[in-house]
Amino acid sequence: MSVDQTTQGIVLTEAAAAKVKALAAGEPEENLHLRIGVAAGGCSGLRYQLTLDDTDLEGDVAAEWHGVKVVTDRMSAPYLAGAVIDFMDTIEQQGFTIENPNAAGSCSCGDSFH
Repeated sequence: MSVDQTTQGIVLTEAAAAKVKALAAGEPEENLHLRIGVAAGGCSGLRYQLTLDDTDLEGDVAAEWHGVKVVTDRMSAPYLAGAVIDFMDTIEQQGFTIENPNAAGSCSCGDSFH
């Protein structure tokens, strides 16, 4: 990918976008987007929060990838700049993965970082 991810914020892969679309299609609400943020907690200090959401908050940072709007709040944005969200569906692993260049380390479950 030739996009400068550090200036583009969060990147959503095509596989992750397809999974978000499939999940959103099963929900009664319309115009859902993927909201990602960070919160205190987890075994490494901060943990990721991924939700389907239909709200827009003041200060949100948003981008669209493969037809899916990805939104983060302004407090989480610096922790997630350049992060790549993918979706894995293999025998060994199923679920969303986050490759975050800002994380100094992470726990073995991959849900939290510092």
